[in-house]
Amino acid sequence: MKNNKYETPYDKFQTRGPSALSDAELLAIILRNGNRNEDAYSLALRILNMSDYEGKIIGLQNLSFEELLEIEGIGMVKAMCIGCIIELSRRMYMQSKRKYLNLKSPDSVAEYFMEEVRHLEVENVLLLLVDVKCNLIKTEFLTKGCVNSSLIPVREIFISALKNKASGIILIHNHPSGDPTPSDSDIDVSLKIRDAGILMDIPLFDHIIIGDRRFVSLRQNGCF
Repeated sequence: MKNNKYETPYDKFQTRGPSALSDAELLAIILRNGNRNEDAYSLALRILNMSDYEGKIIGLQNLSFEELLEIEGIGMVKAMCIGCIIELSRRMYMQSKRKYLNLKSPDSVAEYFMEEVRHLEVENVLLLLVDVKCNLIKTEFLTKGCVNSSLIPVREIFISALKNKASGIILIHNHPSGDPTPSDSDIDVSLKIRDAGILMDIPLFDHIIIGDRRFVSLRQNGCF
C-alpha cells in the first residue's frame, strides 16, 4: 500500500475522489506537469499564492490570461486550461443561480451578477434585456472602461432591445474601487437612457452599480 506521505494528487483522486484534493492538488492535475525546477503541485501552489486569497483557488479569477503567461512554467496551453476552468466555474455558478433570479428585485439582480463583475479591474457596463413577464431574454456587454454618457451606445441599446422584442431594460456596471456610490456621470447616463426609453416605450427599469459585496440601485435611490 502506498504511503500517504508520498500520495500524488492522481493517487488521491483515484482512491478518495476529487473532494479529497486540496485546491493546489486539483490545479496540479489540470496543469499535468511542472517545469525543470518544480513539479506540477509546486507550480500550482506558487500560482495560487500569487493572489490575495492565501493560496485559495478563488484567487485564479483575478489573474488575467496575460498575467498567467508571465508566470514561469506557464505557457499558452496551461494558461488556456486555467482560463477555461475559470470560465466553466463562472458559467456553472450563473446557470445554477438563474432560476432564482428575480429581475423585479434589485437585491436579486445584484446578487446574481455580483461575482461576475465585482472583481473586474475596469468599469464594464452590462445591458439586461427583459421580456413582458420580467424574464431575462439576454445579457450584453456594452462598454469596457469608463462610464460616460458620450460612450454609452444608446442607439445600439434600443436597436438590440427591439431586435430581441424586449419590453424593458436594466443597466448594470461595476465600480472597481469597491464603492458603489453613483457618480454624476452614472446619473447622467441613466437619465439619458431613461428619456430615450420613454420615447421608445422600452423603459429603463433600473441601473444597478456593483461594488465589492455592495450595490446601489439608482431606481431605489430616487436618482431617476
